Amino acid sequence: MRAVLALADGTYFEGESFGVPGEALGEVVFNTSMMGYQEILTDPSYRGQIVTMTYPLIGNYGVNEEDVESHRPWVEGFIVKECSPVVSNWRAKQSLPEFMQDHGIVGIEGIDTRALTRHLRDYGAQEGIISTEDVAPAALSARARAWPSLDGRDLVQDVTCAASYPWQEDATAFAKPERQAGDSPLIVAYDYGIKRNTLRRFADWGCRVTVVPASMPAEAVLEMQPDGVFLSNGPGDPAALSYAIEQIKHFLGVKPVMGICLGHQLLALASGAQTFKLKFGHHGGNQPIRDLRTERVLITAENHGFAIDPETLPDAMEVTHVNLNDQTIEGIRHREWPVFSVQYHPEASPGPHDAYALFEPFITSMLAAQ
Repeated sequence: MRAVLALADGTYFEGESFGVPGEALGEVVFNTSMMGYQEILTDPSYRGQIVTMTYPLIGNYGVNEEDVESHRPWVEGFIVKECSPVVSNWRAKQSLPEFMQDHGIVGIEGIDTRALTRHLRDYGAQEGIISTEDVAPAALSARARAWPSLDGRDLVQDVTCAASYPWQEDATAFAKPERQAGDSPLIVAYDYGIKRNTLRRFADWGCRVTVVPASMPAEAVLEMQPDGVFLSNGPGDPAALSYAIEQIKHFLGVKPVMGICLGHQLLALASGAQTFKLKFGHHGGNQPIRDLRTERVLITAENHGFAIDPETLPDAMEVTHVNLNDQTIEGIRHREWPVFSVQYHPEASPGPHDAYALFEPFITSMLAAQ
């Protein structure tokens, strides 16, 4: 079935439909990962976005039941050069097109994803539409231009949990950090769109975790007597989450705090900094990050479209990591309190795992405060 991808600036691509027929509207971004497509599809941070995979062959190992990051996919649409018709992996339960059909995801294949990626890199991420119904490019582009951008949008309310719950999945044995008998700090994790692999990694470190909705008042969290507070990843514009920013202020200097991705941006906003939208964002599993304290370069996974404005970061916060591609801030910490965050994903699945040890300062600070 014929499908058309049209961008807001009038650029369009013709291809073939896979997944379900229909239409998908959202911000079109590109992801440079070579694998991990099912983790990408189920990452709540992609709410409101249509994802283009730059690697040319996607779907060859199918989809399994263990590696999903949420209870459902969140991408608005999916774009690939070629979706493999052959699935070859002993863990696979179904093919990628079957998975997309089961969850109502509109996809397009057979387009020049290299040309699309270059266009987004040169002109920036923008709203777009995939359609198998109305295939007139001019009309589709006009509809894409009328679609609201991610600026100023609170998409966290779409993806956060409805009620608090304890994370009960066993440790993965991915790593076995040495811990004293009985050491099991309690983390309260704000769900702004939290990925399951983050929770799995905390279990690996021997932590107990209670996940709470994004709107949970800080007073209610403190009544739970946590050893630390975690601020998760999530979609949309961090500056639109005024309620989350106010909550975080109550924890600073009171509890150890760690943030990842959106949580990193929210921590900066709560500290008095500002954020801005990147031209095309950072999405992929091969982002080079420089640790300013050790001069070590980490290869990391990222998924974000906003960043911290370095000119607005208060003196109390120290920059710990920067992105080597564009020098944007990738990590901060408070100079006195056990408060730190990173823009990238140390819990990355399927990888890379260079930054896994970034959890240790958070765990150590919680144990020290017990």
